[in-house]
Amino acid sequence: MNGSYVKHRNRLFSGKLIAHMALILLSALFLLPFVWTVSTSLKPDDQIFSYSPRLIPRPALWSNYPRAFRMVPLALYIKNTLYYGLLVGIGTLVSCPMVAYSLARLRWPGRDLLFSIMIATLMIPYQVRMVPLFLLFRSYGWIDSYKPLIVPTFFGNAFYIFLLRQFFMTIPQELSDAARIDGCSELGIYTRIILPLAKPAMATVGLFAFLDAWRAFMGPLIYLNTQRLYPISLGLQQFRSEHSVEWSLLMAASTVVTVPIIVLFFFTQKTFIQGIALTGLKG
Repeated sequence: MNGSYVKHRNRLFSGKLIAHMALILLSALFLLPFVWTVSTSLKPDDQIFSYSPRLIPRPALWSNYPRAFRMVPLALYIKNTLYYGLLVGIGTLVSCPMVAYSLARLRWPGRDLLFSIMIATLMIPYQVRMVPLFLLFRSYGWIDSYKPLIVPTFFGNAFYIFLLRQFFMTIPQELSDAARIDGCSELGIYTRIILPLAKPAMATVGLFAFLDAWRAFMGPLIYLNTQRLYPISLGLQQFRSEHSVEWSLLMAASTVVTVPIIVLFFFTQKTFIQGIALTGLKG
């Protein structure tokens, strides 16, 4: 009996060890581009174009980072991106949960039809809507401002509404019924019961919205003309066009842009993964 138990335990240990080794190898494979970016950002030019690639630069030129900040106003671009991304996240978290709650928890005529139409809009490419939206925002006088990028988020996003609706449908209806019996209004049910239970899904949607704003390129390229309003995506593009031969400085700027997202994920990965796991379990 003890011998079979030991064999079973060893078999489980071996299986877990193999699985962890495979995950470590895959993680290293995905991490390699970022490691090479950091390595290139610290290399002198002769090592960047060397025929025998070297991962660890000798010497490491940490001065490339302040030089990159002096070449273009990266600090201003990062500040603009944070401002733009935070407002996009706030707009998404204000509008999408209310619509998702209505589609998931309330009964009203045409609800399912409207939800189907909303989901169908996800199949419309952005390139199809690009020109009409530009003409519309130009008629409002919003060109060369953040309004075309921020204001629409306060009116909902079909994908985020879908994610939140799927999560709200997993919350037992008995909780809402009990609150109604106790005299709680629909707004009270939404704010006191549903939203506290939906914190993982809300955090996931907020992170998605912020990351979309952080890496957004096409929207800012269309609507922003003044350099002082550029987010980091346009700032890197400008850096590349002006200093295309300065590969070490370009990699240093790219590292500065990438590191905040990595740090954000490490601090929020538990909530993020929990929200992903719980969202969309019920149709």
